[in-house]
Amino acid sequence: MSLFTTDPAVLVLEDGTRFRGHAYGARGMTLGEVVFATGMTGYQETLTDPSYAGQIVLQTAPHIGNTGMNDEDPESRRIWVAGYIVRDPSRVVSNWRADESLDEALERDGIVGISGIDTRAVTRHIRSAGSMRGGVFSGDAAALDAEEHLRLVRDAPLMAGQNLSASVSVSAPEVTAATAERLGSLAVIDLGIKKATIDNLAARGFDVHVLPQDATIDDIRALDPVGVFYSNGPGDPSASADHVSLLRSVLDDRVPFFGICFGNQLLGRALGLETYKLPFGHRGINQPVLDKQTGRVEITAHNHGFAVDAPLDEPFDSPQGYGRIEVSHIGLNDRVVEGLRALDIPAFSVQYHPEAAAGPHDANYLFDRFADLVRANLSTKEANA
Repeated sequence: MSLFTTDPAVLVLEDGTRFRGHAYGARGMTLGEVVFATGMTGYQETLTDPSYAGQIVLQTAPHIGNTGMNDEDPESRRIWVAGYIVRDPSRVVSNWRADESLDEALERDGIVGISGIDTRAVTRHIRSAGSMRGGVFSGDAAALDAEEHLRLVRDAPLMAGQNLSASVSVSAPEVTAATAERLGSLAVIDLGIKKATIDNLAARGFDVHVLPQDATIDDIRALDPVGVFYSNGPGDPSASADHVSLLRSVLDDRVPFFGICFGNQLLGRALGLETYKLPFGHRGINQPVLDKQTGRVEITAHNHGFAVDAPLDEPFDSPQGYGRIEVSHIGLNDRVVEGLRALDIPAFSVQYHPEAAAGPHDANYLFDRFADLVRANLSTKEANA
């Protein structure tokens, strides 16, 4: 598809706001929650992050697509965004690693997009009104009248209350062998995991067993794992009661646990805390976070629209009976909970992405912290044997 198209397209928000532009990617209609991502680089990793399922993603960086798409950098098996919004798509691909253009990849995976609109205006609107449902209409769908566009958008499901794990998870177990001195088997519940996360875990000595999102505690115990990991993923954590119940069984077994992003929210709920929807979420690779343990400020990669509600300053007792808990990391833009650490059981989590594919690597040490937790737990078990 030519990047010089003038085919019309329209972005419609649920409050009735409309933006006219040009068709980009596949033609048709798509509906979802409109959110913005602030990364200046890494659009391929953003597009292939399963956490974006159900969301129409707007890139705040104005010029997108100049490096094309390649077969080495995808974070999963396909593009997951529900739709894509860019200001100025690159007219040519200028990178020796490129296998196709971004436009071709969007069209291949059926992703309806729009270009040539004022993305800054859309971002400012969402920052004031909050993330909301929207739709991108192109091709024959662009010719529908404005009232029909708005009706379709308002009939779309809200992100709150949605459980999307089954749509992004593997359907059968997959194993990646350790690429460093072996620590043991790690049970990973795939809620939308990224390839870079698997690679980082394997590099810490884990045989990484990626399990479907509907795995049971018996499936986990059958692996005799040295640890359990919950991945990132899309959806509302309050709609994932089965994953919370499973995690409580893991915590009851005192198996070391590490969760990221959606996994952080689910740990919070397993500990008896509540979660809530953020006004417009954190999405980008430039989010400042304070590690309370070291006092260090990290620049981190985020992609989340929900957060855990917990006391920030002092340790507190788990309402579910898992002992003392502390908030380990705090977002410096808005003081959102960015990490949890259990003080009496071997479990911790962070709300962001330490694998940070196409992002800063300030938080990569968290994989080492988890490996150290596993080693300490193994040493304690040996001493007590």
